[in-house]
Amino acid sequence: MFNFLQITNELPPDKEDFRIMDIKFYDNDIWDLIIRFAFNFFIVFVLIKLIYRSDKRNKNYAFTFYVFNTLIFFLCYLMNNVKLDLGFAFGLFAVFSILRYRTISIPMKEMTYLFVTIAIAVINALTTKKVTFAELLFTNFMILASTFFLERLWYREHLSERTIEYEKIENIKPARHAEMMQDLKDRTGLDIREFEIVSTDFLRDMARVKIYYKATTITNSNGEEIAGDDDDD
Repeated sequence: MFNFLQITNELPPDKEDFRIMDIKFYDNDIWDLIIRFAFNFFIVFVLIKLIYRSDKRNKNYAFTFYVFNTLIFFLCYLMNNVKLDLGFAFGLFAVFSILRYRTISIPMKEMTYLFVTIAIAVINALTTKKVTFAELLFTNFMILASTFFLERLWYREHLSERTIEYEKIENIKPARHAEMMQDLKDRTGLDIREFEIVSTDFLRDMARVKIYYKATTITNSNGEEIAGDDDDD
C-alpha cells in the first residue's frame, strides 16, 4: 500500500527526509525555482505590458499570454529531470502544436506573441548550468529588443483592420482604386490608409474588402486610453 507520509531512513539519521507521497518535502532547489520564475515573469511582464500593443478588443489576450507562460514554465522545469520516453515526448509536442481555439480566430500577431511567451518560458526553465547567466540574460534581452524594434519602431503606424462588404462593384477596377478609397473613407468615417479586395461576388454585385485604418484613441473618465473603434471583425 502506498505511503503518503513517510520518513526515509536510508540516509544517516542526521539527514532524514520528510516526504509526502514519496516526494521530498523540501530541497534547496526551491530557491532556484523561485529565482527562475521571478526572472521569467519579469521578462514576460516587460514584453506584454511595455511592448505589446493591444486595442480594447484584443487586450484580453494578455491573460492568455501570462497563463500560457506560467504553465509552460512550471511544466518544463518540473519535468526537466524526468527521462521521458519517445512516445510521451511526441505526445507533449503534439499538444503544443495545436494551439488554436475553435470558437474564435486568433490574429497572427497575437499568435506570434503567444509563441514568444512559450519560448521565453522554455528557455528560462530548461537552461542548464552549462549556460551562464550572462548568456541567458542576453538571450532574453535580444528577444525583448527585437520585438520592441518590430512593434514600436518598424511598424510604428500600428494600423487596425476590418473586413467589410462593398456593393459598388464597379469601383474594384484598378483604374478606380483612388475613387474607391475616397468612397470608403467617406462612408466609414475612418482614416483608411490602404485596402485589399479579399473576394468578389458578381452574382450579388458585392465584394469583401479588408481595410487598414489608423484607429483613433479616446481617453475615458479614468484617464485610460481606449480604442475609438471597437468593431474590428
